[in-house]
Amino acid sequence: MGKLDGKVAIITGASQGMGASHARLFVQDGAKVVITDINAEKGEALAKELDPSGEKTLFVKQDVSSEQDWQRVVKETLAKFGKIDVLVNNAGISITKSIFDYSVDDYLKIVKINQLSTFIGIKYVGEVMKNQKSGSIVNISSIDGLVGGAIGYTDTKFAVRGMTKAAALELAPYNIRVNSVHPGVVETPMIKQNDNSDEVKAFAKTIPLQRIAKPEDVSQMVAFLASDEADYSTGSEFIVDGGLTAK
Repeated sequence: MGKLDGKVAIITGASQGMGASHARLFVQDGAKVVITDINAEKGEALAKELDPSGEKTLFVKQDVSSEQDWQRVVKETLAKFGKIDVLVNNAGISITKSIFDYSVDDYLKIVKINQLSTFIGIKYVGEVMKNQKSGSIVNISSIDGLVGGAIGYTDTKFAVRGMTKAAALELAPYNIRVNSVHPGVVETPMIKQNDNSDEVKAFAKTIPLQRIAKPEDVSQMVAFLASDEADYSTGSEFIVDGGLTAK
């Protein structure tokens, strides 16, 4: 038996990278998973890969910054699976620019995708969980939500961390847990596609555990928080960084 047997989870930004890793582990652990992403081709392919029968997976195309899209995701999830036990707010972007080069549109874009989407997801999925009197919400922040980093990205990840605590306090009476996960540097397609392997290897030596995280390292933490094994953890930060922020 898997630790997520019988649970229904929504995972945003799940067509590739960490999100796809979360979806893959959730299915392995017995959950039924709704994969959402703006990239329909990759999202549909992953849903079919994880469960060709379509009984355990569903893909829904979603702009996570759209309130209407969130309402549709919730509606389609309930129509397919009848309940929502877990929400993983995983979708996010990074814009690497100096503060002097950031436009207002750049800033609002990263705020909408990283921060506003988390709020909307908690609002609409949380309402379902409130009626069920149970649920677990896992918000993917970053170590940049704990320490300084790039402008825009850091700001929004700090916001996700604070939102997690505020939501945890409000939703606790309904038996809904809300926690944040703070990955360090993770081996994602973005890192692999850039010609910076020497830089990555050099940086890995500065991490106490001497390696970059694999997506599965983060997924194990997310699955734990989604499960009943974490039923007394809420409003907390869970760091997955190989000891990077311990220095």
